Amino acid sequence: MTIFKVFYQENAQEIPVRENTQVLYIEADGIPEVRKYLDDRNYNVELIQELSEAYLEFEKQSEDFKLEKVYG
Repeated sequence: MTIFKVFYQENAQEIPVRENTQVLYIEADGIPEVRKYLDDRNYNVELIQELSEAYLEFEKQSEDFKLEKVYG
C-alpha cells in the first residue's frame, strides 16, 4: 500500500478557490483506487500525489495529519 495526499475542494459545484483547498491522506494501492474511494463524496479533486517516505515523515509531523485507509 502507498500513501497519497489528495488536494480537494469540498463542493464540486463551486469554482475552486486556492484558499479553500483541503487535504486528505489516503492509503491505497493506486490512484484509481483513491478516485473510486472518493467517488461518493461531492469533492472537486485537484491533485492526487503519491508521497515518498521522506515526504510522508514530514507530513506526519503536522497536527492535521489523519490517514484514511481504503479496504477492498
